[in-house]
Amino acid sequence: MRDTIFCVFSVLTTLVLAIVSLRYVTDFYLLSFFYSFQVHLAVAAAAASVAALLVKRHWYALLTLGVSVVLAVHGVVMMREFVEPAVDQSRPALFKLMSFNIENDNFANGADIAAMVIASGADVVSILEAEPLLSELPRLLKTYPYYIGCGVGMQECDTLVLSKRPLIEPRIRNLGLLWRNRLTISTIDFDGQKVNFLAAHLTKPYYDEFHGLEIEDLADIIPSLPGPLVLAGDFNTSILAPDVQYLMRSQGLGTVSLEPATWPIAAGAFGIPIDHVFSRAPLRLKSVRRIENSFGSNHFGLMAEFAVDP
Repeated sequence: MRDTIFCVFSVLTTLVLAIVSLRYVTDFYLLSFFYSFQVHLAVAAAAASVAALLVKRHWYALLTLGVSVVLAVHGVVMMREFVEPAVDQSRPALFKLMSFNIENDNFANGADIAAMVIASGADVVSILEAEPLLSELPRLLKTYPYYIGCGVGMQECDTLVLSKRPLIEPRIRNLGLLWRNRLTISTIDFDGQKVNFLAAHLTKPYYDEFHGLEIEDLADIIPSLPGPLVLAGDFNTSILAPDVQYLMRSQGLGTVSLEPATWPIAAGAFGIPIDHVFSRAPLRLKSVRRIENSFGSNHFGLMAEFAVDP
């Protein structure tokens, strides 16, 4: 009986470790979902290895435990690779940004989400799957008179960017080949400091190779926008995904020391960050926090503050 239990633990642990380890061999789209959970899966594999050792002392359980620890540690190292130096909290924020995928059939909470947005104090608001806010636009425009999306620049109401300040040359682009109008690009002048804003909504990483193509489009677009830059939105994958890592490295993007988990809702702080706010120097993130009320969405929203280096 002990041998059978040990064998079950060992087989399951080996399968998990093999799936996670394949990221070092290939960026295969069907496994991208698991790559985002590298740390979680490695910790689970380590726990299973310990349980196997309690059942039966064997060198193979020690091996899987060692591999699990290596994968977990390397996952943490990769997450911290793009962390920017902390901004002195005494420095005033240049502006505040909200980014939130509210879920396109979340009509029951549209009014509450609009009230939250108005009360947030955010200077710029990026709403994805924004259909539930279409009827709330007249109320939102009293606080945010400048916007793109939901009838402006596109007929769809998937992406909506609201601003208290004028949007300079706002435009909408397609990303990849699957969905239309999922990237908005604009510039906002904050008292003489112009900042480029990109709000992106990427497809799920296991939909063929579309996610990688969308990342390639972003990598082509970002260099054409000189100066401070913000890239925010729903990437449907964590920063551990190989294609997102490529984007971060190639474009010099940075993030905060601990990205808040935004999905799945039920996991709370133990989920993964698939919604991101990235910045490019001289713009730096001062803070990023999770909006604790999901307002019926299947994502948590994010609030971020930015400062500019002298």
